[in-house]
Amino acid sequence: MSERQTPAIEARNLHRTFEANRKLFRKGETITAVEDVSLSVEPGVIYGLLGPNGAGKTTTIKMLSTLLIPSAGQALVAGYDVATQEREVRKRLGVVLGGDRGLYGKLTARDNLTYFGHLYGMPRDTIAKRVDEMLEMVDLGHRAGHRVEGFSRGMKQRVHLAKALLHNPPVIFLDEPTIGLDPAAAVTIRKVISQLVPAHTVLLTTHYLHEADELCARIAIIDKGLILVEDTPAGIKRRVGGEQRYVVRVRGSHNGVVTDELRRLPSVRAVELQESGINETTFTMRCDQNGSILDEAVRVLQRQGSRIESIQAVDPTLEDAFLALTSGAE
Repeated sequence: MSERQTPAIEARNLHRTFEANRKLFRKGETITAVEDVSLSVEPGVIYGLLGPNGAGKTTTIKMLSTLLIPSAGQALVAGYDVATQEREVRKRLGVVLGGDRGLYGKLTARDNLTYFGHLYGMPRDTIAKRVDEMLEMVDLGHRAGHRVEGFSRGMKQRVHLAKALLHNPPVIFLDEPTIGLDPAAAVTIRKVISQLVPAHTVLLTTHYLHEADELCARIAIIDKGLILVEDTPAGIKRRVGGEQRYVVRVRGSHNGVVTDELRRLPSVRAVELQESGINETTFTMRCDQNGSILDEAVRVLQRQGSRIESIQAVDPTLEDAFLALTSGAE
C-alpha cells in the first residue's frame, strides 16, 4: 500500500471577516466572507472550487495565495504556511486572477515575460529560453514580438498563463480563467490547463460547470463561505437525489396545453420547453425516480393527440447538482 502523499494545498477551518462599510452598517460590525473552509488537494491534479457569486471563492483563493491573511484557521501551499511563510509560498505559486491588468501593453509578449522572469528572481541565463518555451506552450510563439496592447482578451489571458508558469511553480491558482472569452479562445485555454497536470497542481474556480466537469479530478462546492460538498464530478452528480430527467420529442407544434398537463402529474417536478417549431417540439421533464411516470406521460401525450418521436432518459449534469445544492442561488 502506497504512502499518502503530502497535500499540495491544504486548508483547515479557514475563516475570513471584513469590517463592514460604516455607511451601511453599524460601527464595529463585520461581514463573514469565508466561514469554515477545509480542503485537501493532492499533487498533480486539477481541483475545482465552485460556487455562486459571493460564495467565498475569490476570498479563499486570495488567502491561499497570501494576498489576504486568514482571520482564523491555517492554510499550507506546497507545505508552507500562507500566513507566516508567505515568501516561500510565493516562490512555489503561480496565480492568474483574471482581468486585463497585470501586463504592460506597450511591451511585447516576450518583453513582458522577460520582465517578470527577473522579478521572480530567475537565473538570467535561463530566462530567455523559458520565455520562449512558455510562449510556445500557450501557442503565442508567433506573436512573441508583438505588443500586448494589440492582443485579444483570449491572447492576453494566455500571456497571463505563461507568466504564472514562467518560474515553473508546483502549484497554480486559476480564478475564472475563461470568463468573458469567446468559445474558441476558451477551448484554447482549457487545452493549456489540461496539459498542466501532473507536473503541476491546479486550483481552478469557474462559473462554467461544463468546464469544471471536463477538467477537474475533484470539486468542492462552496456557498455562503462554507464547503457544501467535496467529491469527484461523477460523485457530485450522483448526489442529485431521486431525480430523473427525460427529453421528449413530439411531432408538430404545441400551445402549452401538453406541458401544463404533464406538470400536473404527481411525480413531475418541472417541465421545460426546449424548442418549439412547426414540425417538432422538444421539452424536458424532471421527475421523481418512478418507473410508472413514463406510462403516465405517454397517456397524457396520446390523449392530446401528440405523436411521440422519442423519449430519452438523461443523466443529471453537474449544473443540475450545483443548482440543487445551492438552491439555484446566483
